[in-house]
Amino acid sequence: MLSEAGTPRADRRLRRARQATLLSLVTGVWASVLLPAVGVTREPDARRAALGAVGVLAFVIAQTAVLYAAVTPWLDPRWRRRAHLGLAGAAVLTVPLVGPVAAGAWPTWAWLGAALIGMAPLLVRWRAALAVAAAVLLVSVAVAGWTGASVVRHLVVTAGIGVAVAAVNGFQVWFWDLLVDARQGQAAQARLAAAEERLRFARDVHDVLGHSLTVIALKAELAARLAPVDPERAGREAAEVQRLAASALTEVRETVHGYHAVDLDDQLAAVAGVLRSCGVRCTVSPPPVDLPQPVASELAAVLREAGTNVLRHSRAGWCRIRIDREKDMARMTIANDGADDGGPDAHSHGLRGLADRLAAAGGALRVHRQDAVFTVEVTVPVPS
Repeated sequence: MLSEAGTPRADRRLRRARQATLLSLVTGVWASVLLPAVGVTREPDARRAALGAVGVLAFVIAQTAVLYAAVTPWLDPRWRRRAHLGLAGAAVLTVPLVGPVAAGAWPTWAWLGAALIGMAPLLVRWRAALAVAAAVLLVSVAVAGWTGASVVRHLVVTAGIGVAVAAVNGFQVWFWDLLVDARQGQAAQARLAAAEERLRFARDVHDVLGHSLTVIALKAELAARLAPVDPERAGREAAEVQRLAASALTEVRETVHGYHAVDLDDQLAAVAGVLRSCGVRCTVSPPPVDLPQPVASELAAVLREAGTNVLRHSRAGWCRIRIDREKDMARMTIANDGADDGGPDAHSHGLRGLADRLAAAGGALRVHRQDAVFTVEVTVPVPS
């Protein structure tokens, strides 16, 4: 389930799609209200017209709440149930209030019945929606018989218009659900990539430390047992423990260094592959072949963080990665069109940490945004 503070708010395009879907649905609601309103205006009895207006207004308010719930996946389920119950109550209320309005002259309640049939696919599954439609048709026939109106006219309006509205509403909400599922899948893929990288690093550390720590534990236990009976040998064993611990520390540091010193070509291929699998058109310019390994390692670390930001904090349609060498300076530019007010900026923790790391190596990291284009530019000095 999406959270209101999560993916939708971080994704401007998804928010706009939701707003467009909601606007389209609500526009259809108000269009369906105009026709019952015609019946209210044609009712000669002022008291009956007033009651009919109240019934139509209550129905419209309840219907709007249900439509809002249909395109708001992060909504509290309790609020959603209340909206559905409110619509059911308003629909029952309209029978005595709206049913007699303009009886014989205009099928006023039949238009509300059509709106109910159109809403059914948004509330329940298709089988239940068919049952709701059948019940609404029976009520429409009953209202026509009660008011002396044409049964055929009521059925044509309720069934014909209702089915058309149901088709339009169902398609719009189905398309919105597809967009939500696609965005959730993209976010899940980004989380999976990060989790796989953490697992790889954890396996490397376990492999490096597992054997060393086992030997250290055995040596320390042996030194403790020898201390009362053979202090000289116990001292040698303790010295060996110290040497093994220092060796293990060196191995861990080398592992961490290797983790950060990822091959730049491999990192470019990995980032481009993940972005393309998420539907982002990724263009990569091959890096210069004469980049020293320390410089390539710094660029690879920034590339990994920038690629993660594109997946997590934007809804980019394209991303361009370019690496050049200008004499004694290497420059990498990463740009995408998914800038969002909720996305990363110059003060985000990941970019700030990389900026500090590059500054220690004499490099610099700058970010800027122009409209929807977010650009990360990195410069690293190349030793002569």
